[in-house]
Amino acid sequence: MLYMVIVPIIPDYIAAMRGGGSAAGPSAPAGGNGSGGGNRSLLPARYPPATGGNEDVQIGVLFASKAMLQLLVNPLSGTLIDRVGYEVPLLAGLGVMFLSTATFAFAENYATLFAARSLQGLGSAFADTAGIALIADRYAEEPARSRALGTALACISFGSLAAPPFGGVLYEFAGKRVPFLVLACVCLLDGLLLLALAPPGATGARANMPVGTPIHRLMIDPYIAVVAGALATCNIPLAFLEPTIANWMKDSMGASEWEVGLTWLPAFFPHVLGVYVTVRLAAAYPHLQWFYGALGMAIIGASSCLVPACRNFGQVIVPLCGICFGIALVDTALLPTLAFLVDVRHVSVYGSVYAIADISYSVAYALGPIVAGQIVHTMGFAQLNLGMGLANVLYAPVLLFLKNVCQMKPSHSERNILLEEGPKGLYDTIKMEERKG
Repeated sequence: MLYMVIVPIIPDYIAAMRGGGSAAGPSAPAGGNGSGGGNRSLLPARYPPATGGNEDVQIGVLFASKAMLQLLVNPLSGTLIDRVGYEVPLLAGLGVMFLSTATFAFAENYATLFAARSLQGLGSAFADTAGIALIADRYAEEPARSRALGTALACISFGSLAAPPFGGVLYEFAGKRVPFLVLACVCLLDGLLLLALAPPGATGARANMPVGTPIHRLMIDPYIAVVAGALATCNIPLAFLEPTIANWMKDSMGASEWEVGLTWLPAFFPHVLGVYVTVRLAAAYPHLQWFYGALGMAIIGASSCLVPACRNFGQVIVPLCGICFGIALVDTALLPTLAFLVDVRHVSVYGSVYAIADISYSVAYALGPIVAGQIVHTMGFAQLNLGMGLANVLYAPVLLFLKNVCQMKPSHSERNILLEEGPKGLYDTIKMEERKG
């Protein structure tokens, strides 16, 4: 929600700071599009329309700054998580996100907005990576791991798709501070729950665990590199369409503000369906994880190519739902595969490997707000979609490289060996004692 909640708020707020409009506040009249002459709709576009060259650049940089800093910090955060455990970085990340979100609520100039947005990236580099790694560590066996990670992905999807309407409605009726203060309170509550459920330093088990494999060694692992490439490629359509589809819908089909504002919300349901289907299939046929990912990329590719052919709001929802369904298949199949690859090829410590996953996402979302508009301007919206679709279709066969590794899951998993053959050395002994506990 923190990533997307600023979408309907920031363009109008920056315009107000420049004297081009009036930002919503507690005294602002409800219904900014009414007779009062407001320039906002109840459910604004997911990305600002073109308003002027310099302002567009500033807004694009502001949107991308979170992913950019996240991209830079992730190698460090992954290494730190491997060394100190998951709970402390997760708590620290939540604390940083609380401060950055509260800063957003009271920001009065662009520099403060930029600092707050960048701080969100710093917090996410720790909280996102540590959170996913903590789930992979706590749910050590399949299908429980796929189910737990699938639940997390469904929550991520809900937050991303529900945040723009959430921010738009509260901004319209309660002012710009309220959406950020609500999310800051959620961060605070989440931190308190973490302290109650998994207090950092409560156990000494982590002190006896070996240090995880360095992130640079994980990056050159060919199997992990294939998964990271798939995660980046499958998220490019979403990252590149978000900043461009609103203007295209208005220009090509005369879409209204509420249609543009609700464009992505229906896609939440096929995303959850994709998570559910993949979890069930992975439980029944765990050796086909690579195939579920390849199928998802093929669906994303076909759906991306269909977007430019749509002529009305109802039609455009269909390929967007296909894109989100495909992303759900890829993410739900490949995120547990990353943990499995670490189990069978490296040390079962997951901070660095999920930092690599976060880097993959950040590459797409750092480029999207800045690059996508330029591609549309120089080549056209249809060419952008065809290129993204072709990239996904061509990458899908690459996942065949994972076929042999995925087939190791039933019999060669390190965790199964620990159960069947007993402990071998300090690391296995610690894992066995934790299992007995």
